[in-house]
Amino acid sequence: MISPMLRNHPIQKLFTRAHALPLLGYAALVMGLAVITWLALASLAGDYSDYTAAADLLDRLEGRKPSSEASGLASGPPGSPFLEGPTVTVAGAALQQRVVVAVRDAGGNVLSSQVDLQGSQAKQGYISLSANCEVGQSALQQLLYDLESGMPFLFIDQLVVQMPHSSGGAGVETEAARMRVQIDVSGQWQVTK
Repeated sequence: MISPMLRNHPIQKLFTRAHALPLLGYAALVMGLAVITWLALASLAGDYSDYTAAADLLDRLEGRKPSSEASGLASGPPGSPFLEGPTVTVAGAALQQRVVVAVRDAGGNVLSSQVDLQGSQAKQGYISLSANCEVGQSALQQLLYDLESGMPFLFIDQLVVQMPHSSGGAGVETEAARMRVQIDVSGQWQVTK
């Protein structure tokens, strides 16, 4: 038999049938709070890693941090994504030079060009250039790719292509003949420091 002192002992009272259910409930509550805390911390860690990845991408896009691949080499074309110059006129000249070099690299020549420093997008910092040039049919795609994929970022606003008039025969003559191309290009200007 259990002595009367042991029956009234607080630990003995805790393990009776009447108190077992609240004790199990308390243990389940503590375990539930531990799981909720762990899930919340895991969610915060995931959100933080998403934040750091987005901040890293933003830094690379704004040019504050060079992008690198797993090999450690910088990816993408070198240079600034903006037309640079201390004045808008110098930036316009840089745009004109960039287009002339791209046309020459494609095997063509520029007939005329005009820089528009006060166009409809000038308030947003954009400079436009309209150029008339002659380019071979096979080199047109190379020219467009060079303009749009290189640095600084350039946007082709308008492209008008006029095929040369042939004197009867088609085929090789048309391929070798140069097309007249009018191209309107714009880029965003950023003041160099």
